[in-house]
Parts: sequence; structure tokens; C-alpha cells
Amino acid sequence: MDQAMFRSELAQQLRVDSVRASTAAGSGHPTSSMSAADLMAVLLDGHLRLDFSRPDHPANDHLIFSKGHASPLQYAAFKAVGAVEDDELLTFRAFGSRLEGHPTPVLPWVDVATGSLGQGLPVGVGLALAGKRLDRLPYRVWVLCGDSEMAEGSVWEALEHAGHEQLDNLIALVDVNRLGQTGPTMHGWDLSSYAARAQAAGWRTLEIDGHDLDEIESALAEAERGDGRPVMILAATQKGKGVAEVADKPGFHGKPLAHAEEAIAELGGLRDLRVKPVAPEDAAPHAFDTGNTGLPAYEEGTELATRKAYGQALAALGDRRGDVVAMDGEVSNSTFAELFRDAHPDRYFEMYIAEQQLIAAAVGMQVRGWCAFASTFAAFLSRAYDFVRMAAISRADLRLMGSHAGVAIGEDGPSQMALEDLAAFRAVHGSTVLYPCDANQTAHLVAAMADQPGISYLRTSRGAMPVIYPPDEEFPIGGAKVVRDGADVTLVGAGVTLHEALKAADLLAHEGIGARVIDLYSVKPVDTATLRQAAKETAGLVTAEDHWPEGGLGEAVLSALAEDPVPVRRLAVHEMPGSGKPAELLGQARIDATAIAEKARELVP
Repeated sequence: MDQAMFRSELAQQLRVDSVRASTAAGSGHPTSSMSAADLMAVLLDGHLRLDFSRPDHPANDHLIFSKGHASPLQYAAFKAVGAVEDDELLTFRAFGSRLEGHPTPVLPWVDVATGSLGQGLPVGVGLALAGKRLDRLPYRVWVLCGDSEMAEGSVWEALEHAGHEQLDNLIALVDVNRLGQTGPTMHGWDLSSYAARAQAAGWRTLEIDGHDLDEIESALAEAERGDGRPVMILAATQKGKGVAEVADKPGFHGKPLAHAEEAIAELGGLRDLRVKPVAPEDAAPHAFDTGNTGLPAYEEGTELATRKAYGQALAALGDRRGDVVAMDGEVSNSTFAELFRDAHPDRYFEMYIAEQQLIAAAVGMQVRGWCAFASTFAAFLSRAYDFVRMAAISRADLRLMGSHAGVAIGEDGPSQMALEDLAAFRAVHGSTVLYPCDANQTAHLVAAMADQPGISYLRTSRGAMPVIYPPDEEFPIGGAKVVRDGADVTLVGAGVTLHEALKAADLLAHEGIGARVIDLYSVKPVDTATLRQAAKETAGLVTAEDHWPEGGLGEAVLSALAEDPVPVRRLAVHEMPGSGKPAELLGQARIDATAIAEKARELVP
């Protein structure tokens, strides 16, 4: 069988197996898979450099299905290369199967979870950046995109950044099949409309018939000849290609074919072809030089903003560990990520005002084993929350820092005040949520985040705060600190409100009330044992947080004490704040020392 015939037959096999898998499951997206089968057949046979027997090979190409609903096609491709057997293919979407409805890294050849549209290309940018600037290896990143997802703003963030960084190791294959879930896309088969946008962002574009194998071969070969620009191949295709009942017809998205046997016959019947992608040459990723710089140490009684301590600690960590990389959303002079940039320019990435791309880049880099820290204002991370959610599904290890949290930022007003971030990050599967109150604590928690699996979030503050801990104090994740002992009532705070709680304890002490003060710096996981002991030994607890009442520190405490019949009084921000000085806003929100002391008195007999 010559190559042209083999590729034609392979494409039909991919279509047939997509139909078979979705039919066995009783659900899925066969028509979305069928449109891109020719693209995948040519890519597998001669262009994708990926050793499926060694999925961790550092020089492997990366293949991301941004249109994750076309998972039947991806799994059919895995069968064609011998990575999965036919029996497993037919477990698609079944309970316990590795072949989930949308791809996840449960399979070793899947780098990241997709299915929330518009995420694969931004993650691909992160991987391509890792290849160019970190690994310094010649692997390519191939991303299969759907035309519907090209409407996502995250896609345009990716286009801009890839063009700016001249990522000619990034190739987007856009399956322009004209039909979305409910009807035609905005641009239909107008390939030039997509091309003009991509070209404006610095991409090279190639417009082809996505079912003409010769045109596909020419486009892939041309894309591999890098010229300093990322490449977008715009392929006009038919959804449901090859089966007259569904081809280019609306109403069949996300449905198995009603007449699967007839469709398989129309596609030429079953086949059992195997294709072996080209294996990459052995190569080792670049390793950066390291030093022996210790963590910064701060003298008790001095004052420093925890956001600045973050930047100083991260720069020191980068000296000790060559795998640490950092990126920021163009606020590095506020988050102090600029300190890492100045110390380690080869491992710093400016992501500009594009928070979705910021998180996606970190996800892509951690695929290759880089220890990625990403920072911006805490309020702006909400724009990228779906990327954080999907990162958890990807089993990604991310370290995120959000600065300028709460009403304590002062005059900038509520648009800049993160008041929902603790709740948002507590809700992420397997996450760690940390909220330091001083510089030494911040430095130790930054170092701990580097080795913490899953998604870690560090909330930092704008204003300078007193250093209350010695440099050698330890802060294990999941712990808490009893900063002051007392037998009458317990005050619980973190970050800004920990200092207010200490002031409140001083006020109460003048009245003969002994207040225990707990620094709940680890909001998740929470130190249940310390809280339960306080509940047992004092009359009750007062929690104070610079956050809305829903989902933050107070509810973390309530969750820890769910089985303990102890009174808990919660103080949080209830009214929409405005501008003002930090002390004025803390007072208005009734989370300052005066309000904490007042609430504590209610609990003391």
C-alpha cells in the first residue's frame, strides 16, 4: 500500500473507530471527530515526533486536543499507534475507563485536560515557551483547535503572545467544519477571516482543504520550516465527513450516530492499520546554574509588605533551584515578581494583561517539570478561574500568588479588592490556600509551595505589616500558630486581621480577659487540632477576615469545628466598600481590633 492510500485508509479507520467508540458509549462527539480525521492521519504518519513507548521523553512533540470533545478521534489515534487496544477503545466513557469523555492526563500521552474550550492553545503557548527558552529542545507543539472555540478571548490572548514570542515551534491546526453545537459558527468556512486575525498577531497562516491529503502534507511540511513565526493551518472540513446522513448537517453535535452499522459500511468497514510516529532523537533539557542563597531573614519588629517578601523569597528560591520559573501579569512592580526577573531573566516570563494566558503558560511549563510561580493582583485571578479549575483536572502543580487582597488595600477601591479569592481557591480540588501575616512567614511558605503538589495559592497584602516571627520559625502547610495564649476566648485571624486580633487581645487584656490568638495562616488544609483545642479550652471563637463572609476563613473554621458544640462569631466584610484609608475601611467593615474585641466580650461569661 503506497503512502497516499495508507493515509486515506488510516483516516477512514480513525472515523470508523470514532463512530464505534461513541456508539459503544451511547454518547460522545463522533461528527466533530470525523471532520479532523484526515489532519490526524497525515500528522501521525510522518510529522508527529513522539515516542509513545516513552511518554516522558524530553524531546517528544506535544499533541493537545484543544477541541477536547473530539476525544473519540484522539483515542482512535492512540489505538492506531498501538498505545491502546481495541477492547479499551470500546470502554470510552465507561465507569473506571481511562478513556474519559474529554481527555485527561490519566493517559500518559495526554499533557493536560481539555474540554473547556479555548484552553488548549494557551497551554500550548506555555509548552512552546518551555521548549524555546527553558528546555531548549527542538520539539514542536501541535494543537488541534475547533473553529467554534476561536471566539474565546483566551484564544486571542494566546495568538498575541505566541506572535510576540516568535514561537515557530507552535502549530495550530484549526478544524473549520463550519458547525457549532447549535448551528453555524460566526465565520463559517471563511478561512480568510481567521487568517487575517492570526496574521495581525504575527502568525503565518496556511489555508487548505482539510480533506485533501496532499494539501495537508504540504501544509504540515511548510509549517515545520520555521521562520520565527507560529503557524496556523486553517483547514476547511465537513463535520461528519464520510457519512451522508450527518455530513455538514446541523443537529448531530454530541450524539452517537443513529445508524452506526450503516455508517461504518459507508466508511469502508473495519480496519486494523497501525502507524508508528517518528521517535525524536535523544536529548537532555537545559539545566540552569544554581547557587546556595538562603531564604531572606527579617528582624522582628521591622515592617514589610508580604507581597515584597514574596518577591524577595522567590528570587532567593530561584537561586537555589534551577527549576523555578516565574511569570506575572504586568504588575511585577506591585507583586515584586520583578525581583525574580532581575535576578533570573532567563526564567522570567512577562505575560502582560492576559490572566488566562498567565495561568495557561504556567500549566504548560509544569507539564515539562518546571516549578512555575505565577502572580498578579488577587482580584484579577478571577478572570482566569476556569483555567485554575481545569488545571486541577490536569493534576497540575501550580503556585499562584495574589496580591492587594481585601479592603486593606485602601484608596484603590472595590474593583481592586479581592474579597472572594479565599473561597474560590478553597473550592479547587486538592488546593492549598495560604495567607501569611509577616515577611518571615511569607518566605517559608513560598519555599514550601515549591514542593507542594496540586494548586497552591498565596494571598499577600499591600501594606507593610510588623514582623512578629523569628526567621527560624517553621510554618508547615496545614498548621497554625498560637501567637498568644489565653483561657477566656479565642481570636482567629490571618494576614491583616491577625494583627488586628493581636491589638484586640491587648484591649481585652486591660479588662482582665485572656484572649488566645491563633494565626490561621494555612486556610486549607486547616489545623483542626489547634482549633478544636481552643474550642475545648475557651468560651468560644471569634474569626475575622478581610473577605466576604462566604467561603473564607470563618467558614473554614466552622467546617473544622462541625462536630464541636462551640459558639463561633464571624466577622467579615458585608457591605460593598469604597475608597479610603486602610484603617477606615477595616473599621467600616467591622473587622478591626475594636470590632473583634467587642465580639469577643459577647462570648465571655
